[in-house]
Amino acid sequence: MVQRKIGDVVRRKPVTLPATAMVQQACQEMHRQRIGAILVTDGDCRLEGIFTGRDAVRLLAEGKSPAHTHLDAVMTRNPAHMPPTHSALEALRLMQDGGFRHVPVVAQGVVVGIVSAVDFRAVEHDRLDEESGFWERI
Repeated sequence: MVQRKIGDVVRRKPVTLPATAMVQQACQEMHRQRIGAILVTDGDCRLEGIFTGRDAVRLLAEGKSPAHTHLDAVMTRNPAHMPPTHSALEALRLMQDGGFRHVPVVAQGVVVGIVSAVDFRAVEHDRLDEESGFWERI
């Protein structure tokens, strides 16, 4: 089996916002672009945190206002991340072990992408096809 790198899976530029952006803005972007996470970065595109739908639910459960709360108040700080040279399998393991669905992709300290569990469906299908072919040959 060919070992795919997560850099091969990253298809589009990640959506980023500064820590000073309001949660409402992040939620609007997530809804508009149909994504489950926003990467929070500084002016040099260095990763500071990640904001996900789970963070939005926590914010609402705590009675905070999305229109008046900055991302830095509710984001997950210093999230687990990987370089684009790590394998897709390593990314999937990290997500499973950590109980999350998104992994920022960082190269030389700069955000270059984000992958989610959904991005790896093709990898899973390729492996299933390979395994099916193996069993058919036996």
